[in-house]
Amino acid sequence: MSVHIREFTEDDRDAVFRLRKVAFNGTKPSGPLLRPGSHGLLAEIDGRVAGVLGIGSYAQFYGGAAVPMGGIGGVAVDGAYRGRGIANALLDAALTTMREHGQPLSALYATVPTLYRRRGWERAGVFEWVELPMDRLLSVPKPAEPIPSRPAEKSDLPALHECYLEVARTIDGMADRRPPRFELDKVLEMDLVSVLPGPNGLRGYLTATREPGGDMGRLKVHDLIGVDVEAQLTLLASLASWAGLLEAVDLRITDPATVNLLGGTPLRYSVWTSTWMQRVVDLPAAVAARGWPRLANAAVDLEVVDDHAPWHAGLQRLVVEDGSVRVEPGGTGAVRLHARALGPWFSGAQNTHALRRAGLLEGDPADAVVLDQLTASPGTPRLADFF
Repeated sequence: MSVHIREFTEDDRDAVFRLRKVAFNGTKPSGPLLRPGSHGLLAEIDGRVAGVLGIGSYAQFYGGAAVPMGGIGGVAVDGAYRGRGIANALLDAALTTMREHGQPLSALYATVPTLYRRRGWERAGVFEWVELPMDRLLSVPKPAEPIPSRPAEKSDLPALHECYLEVARTIDGMADRRPPRFELDKVLEMDLVSVLPGPNGLRGYLTATREPGGDMGRLKVHDLIGVDVEAQLTLLASLASWAGLLEAVDLRITDPATVNLLGGTPLRYSVWTSTWMQRVVDLPAAVAARGWPRLANAAVDLEVVDDHAPWHAGLQRLVVEDGSVRVEPGGTGAVRLHARALGPWFSGAQNTHALRRAGLLEGDPADAVVLDQLTASPGTPRLADFF
């Protein structure tokens, strides 16, 4: 059996959509196969489509810098060809493709984690929704000086994106929502889009859709973004004003401060969590693109064990020098890092002690201290976008 892998074209639309419909038990997608900011790979056996994989062009904030990331999605294999390594072959090809496209990171939401772990992806952050009953919203403190809100207009979209970026760049893992993968105009299709004008742009905004459910239904809040406490409290108060019309509000967590520091959440509350997995596709390029804290000059000698990305496997030296961080070939390999360790280390989701206990890191703990100092950032790495 010979597997041929190539980038798919619009001529493959019907075959790809059919395969995904069967794999994910959904309705047949509409529209073109090729979307701006996306591409994909197709596996063929004897000229027949055996599997498919999509790659979206994103970037994630780490240390305040947007690191280009290939978002893997829509991985499907024809039932007649399963068990023949089709998905593995697609993932191997995707690593090369992402590196060629300048994407040193990759992230995905895995329904079958074992498949992706075998190719170096590992859990590195969360995507969360929280349920806020109306009585909890009513208990949130009112803003001392409420900010007048108004419905958003098309002319607000650039400022709305800048408002999002002001918050998102301070939360490791968040996407920068760059076009063309993200279409800003789509925001205005939601049922509720309100903005809080400020002297220099927007101080905050809220996007939501009205959803059925129960006797009164719910409000599904996709973004609640405020650049200061008065903006956050103003937006929470606007949700509380729906009391009597809603049973609860479902809030997608973009800014953890909204729930953890301001929201009236009790000891126990409902939260829906999806975990995303990350893989470092190209360690030197990923380290060069990330923002890092300023540390004293130091170095860590690494041995990267990665059978599927040979371009960065082997002896590497991570060097902290004059406020910058780089990875260069060489060193003694004092700290041995397996491919699966790179993603959660890079995101800050796991420290070297946890990676060691998971069998993904070896070597003297003292040699790994700098690795923990570099990624010791507060909070949980998170995405607020699903793909």
